[in-house]
Amino acid sequence: MKIKLTSVHVDDQDKALGFYTEILGFTKKADFSNGPFRWLTVVSPEDPEGTELQLALNDSPESKAYQQARFQRRQPAVNFQTDDVQGDYERIKARGGDFAMPPTAVTGSTIAQLDDTCGNLLQITQLARW
Repeated sequence: MKIKLTSVHVDDQDKALGFYTEILGFTKKADFSNGPFRWLTVVSPEDPEGTELQLALNDSPESKAYQQARFQRRQPAVNFQTDDVQGDYERIKARGGDFAMPPTAVTGSTIAQLDDTCGNLLQITQLARW
């Protein structure tokens, strides 16, 4: 068994698609609609057949409250792993990414956190090499 799909709620799917592709550098995988429902996913260009991230429209009061509470507590909605957190930080910042935390050493890793402009805090993690 493996994870093929995970989701993050966003307040605007078009804005999220722009952020996740143009700022983070992911690739659009699926984008189709059925009535008011839009299925939108992105993938890492390093693993185009790997795990998809669904950019799900946050259109219920319950999910909006949950998303806002996580953001206010500074709990990331998504955690991306990298081999070069400093390089990714510099690349994303140069593309307009707004970091809430620059690369910071913590136990066992170095992390950076940024706002996805769609209601979420994201974390980029580079694991320590022992």
